[in-house]
Amino acid sequence: MGDPAGEAIESFHKWNDAFNSRDTETQVAHMHFPHLRLAGNRFQLWETPDDFRAGQGDLTVRLKAESWHYTETMSVKTVQSNREKVHLVIRQSRRDVNGVEYNGFDTLWIFTKIDGRWGVQFRSSFLESVASGLGSSPA
Repeated sequence: MGDPAGEAIESFHKWNDAFNSRDTETQVAHMHFPHLRLAGNRFQLWETPDDFRAGQGDLTVRLKAESWHYTETMSVKTVQSNREKVHLVIRQSRRDVNGVEYNGFDTLWIFTKIDGRWGVQFRSSFLESVASGLGSSPA
């Protein structure tokens, strides 16, 4: 049967590594669509992978404008899981080129297993930044 939480965490780390290298295709490979994100009190919805891809160039520009160099995962904790869904509570740290944190935040990610593959399908973040609201249409 495997380890659902471990598999979801592995998928998360692959997604985050891809985020840091700005590798959209690997991010998409670790997502399910429709994909929903709640940032602040605003929902963002990506119906398809192409919807997600469309905003990534602008997101990269905005990340660089806020001095982002990479996002470090400080902690990942499984809070609920079964064979097809895992809830992860994650502490993230946006860092500049010198490795100094300029924005730390908590986030909840929900991974689902669809057609034998784990992918994030819902994210809820306490991130507040210029870049945090880009790359999607309001739900």
